[in-house]
Amino acid sequence: MSPIAPVPVALIGLGGVGKAILSQLLTPPLASKFNVVLIANSRLALSLPAATGEAVTAANFLPTLEAQGKPYDVPSIVKLLASHADGKGVLIDSTGSDDVPAQYPAILAAGVHVVTPNKKGLSGTQQLYSDIQAASFPNTRSLLYGESTVGAGLPILSTLKDLVGTGDEIVKIEGVFSGTLSYIFNEYSKVEGGDVKFSDVVLIAKDKGYTEPDPRDDLSGTDVARKLTILSRLIPGTPVLAEGCFSVPTQSLVPPVLENASTKDEYLQRLAEGDEYFAALREEARKEGKVVRYVGVIDPKAGKVECKLGKYDFDHPFATALKGSDNIISFTTKRYSPQPLLVQGAGAGADVTAMGCTSDLLRIYERLRTVA
Repeated sequence: MSPIAPVPVALIGLGGVGKAILSQLLTPPLASKFNVVLIANSRLALSLPAATGEAVTAANFLPTLEAQGKPYDVPSIVKLLASHADGKGVLIDSTGSDDVPAQYPAILAAGVHVVTPNKKGLSGTQQLYSDIQAASFPNTRSLLYGESTVGAGLPILSTLKDLVGTGDEIVKIEGVFSGTLSYIFNEYSKVEGGDVKFSDVVLIAKDKGYTEPDPRDDLSGTDVARKLTILSRLIPGTPVLAEGCFSVPTQSLVPPVLENASTKDEYLQRLAEGDEYFAALREEARKEGKVVRYVGVIDPKAGKVECKLGKYDFDHPFATALKGSDNIISFTTKRYSPQPLLVQGAGAGADVTAMGCTSDLLRIYERLRTVA
């Protein structure tokens, strides 16, 4: 099998995950397979090699971008990739925006492949999702991979695709999908008990950088709903989610007493007002010999996709196996029954999320190599 030229890559989004992706792409063994031809943040883009001839690294990319970058739009980047001397390449969308995913159909239609940790395209409206599918493999030659949209570097999407693709029947998918909520509930509701206040755990999680700047963004459950939407769309017979993640019934963890908090600062100042509500939930579960966890559930036979609080026995893996901000996903299928297939590990973090993206890039590289 003949070697292929390094695949041209444009990286949009240079936050924590984007920086980690860039670092992995610029070092062995990926540096020999991929050629980073452009990097961009929300304001500026820089074509590489830089005009000064200085090699861009994960340490100096930001000042180089600020000094030499120019305003850009996504179509111009797609045109660059589509016309590149080494052939049509890959656009990595490491942004958190809605704007770039809305352009996936056009990007794919131009023959450019897409790799993304951005959940908003694959969990968007059914219309956008259908347009993305129509513009990508197997309907076209353009490839789209988003393993890291669900489990960072964990093989959640690929596992589900393999199960469905080999004819297994999905009975139920259930799991702790949020690293943030995993940490919060692992600390708040323990098998060995404890009386730590929910508000204290949330503030510690915020200080550790596990939550969004406004913790309500995590406690709303929307992130979990996005992940469930992405998974459910791969399972035959699941409900059509016309509005994407916003069609998923989602239990908010913002307690009723705090629903009228109008700002992040007010919410944080009043956070302790919800402690009684959460203490009662924990005590109720403990009397039943259970812990409380925030889970996502897909039940194809019942036609359910939902995010909710669940109670689990003290010896259940969701109670005993989780540490820190781990995710754990249980696949109960016709083959994996009565014991489900479990996938567990770090479900958040820049390096593992970046690995999910670069492993997707390797899949594209292998596909291209087979037709070279």
